[in-house]
Amino acid sequence: MAMGNHTDVSYFVLTGVSSDPELQPFLFVVFLLIYLVTVVGNGVIMVVVRSDPHLHTMMYTFLFHLSFLDICYSSITVPKMLNNFLVEKKNISLHGCLAQMSLILLVSCAEILILSAMAYDRYTAICDPLHYGGTMNKQVCIRLVGGAWLISILYSLTNTAPVLHLHFCGPNELNNFSCELPSLLEVSCTETFISKMTFFTLATIVSLTSFSIILVSYILIISTIFRIQFAVGRGKAFSTCSSHLTVVLLYYGAGFARYLRPSSGSLVVLDRLFSVQYNILTPMLNPVIYSLRNREVKAALGNLLEKM
Repeated sequence: MAMGNHTDVSYFVLTGVSSDPELQPFLFVVFLLIYLVTVVGNGVIMVVVRSDPHLHTMMYTFLFHLSFLDICYSSITVPKMLNNFLVEKKNISLHGCLAQMSLILLVSCAEILILSAMAYDRYTAICDPLHYGGTMNKQVCIRLVGGAWLISILYSLTNTAPVLHLHFCGPNELNNFSCELPSLLEVSCTETFISKMTFFTLATIVSLTSFSIILVSYILIISTIFRIQFAVGRGKAFSTCSSHLTVVLLYYGAGFARYLRPSSGSLVVLDRLFSVQYNILTPMLNPVIYSLRNREVKAALGNLLEKM
């Protein structure tokens, strides 16, 4: 790797959520429980969607992939965080850090694109229900999911490539619990302009494109819902997309606050809180939101439990 002859740092130190040694056991238990809830909750959503024939629709196919991404998202960062709560040296190798950074970029981009696909699906179902079966068929779903993964892989590789040529000579302490790209750029000894511009440009294009699709979809959805004459019909229409809208607000709120703002050393703690929200808390909340606010998922879960 071209970077090898120019790098003195062989590992990074992750400062974690808190440096207080007395808090480490408590934080370990808290984040372990969060991780278990995330994996079990999203795993249950995946099992329910696959096992219930009534949920074999495009909307729940996207939900299946969203749950899979949430498990991946947490599994990239949380196990290493849990290990660091129990050890004195909170180190991660240079190559391990770069791999973690690349996976975070890949999964976060895929999740953003899946959320926009879900918004388009809801728009088609509510605003053009007569043509929904033809517009959102299995082939379209495969193309949307496949396209999301392809774009995400290219997004991750394009952002990772400039980082491989950076020089890391110290300090090797990252003010975070994971190897996110902005944290790595802060400790580089060489000029990071290309890396920063690449990341900012691509993140802006992907985020704003996806957000625009979601925003336009929901403007049209809300406009259509208000034209429905009966209150029962309006409530039923809105209930099919309220869970998705809640997840979007949680994810985009923290993501925009973390990445699309000028960096500042005085906001390190705030950055950690935002990172905890979209890396750890949001993946845990997604299955809770969908199971509590979605009647079909609750009914399918009840049927599954009755069969056990």
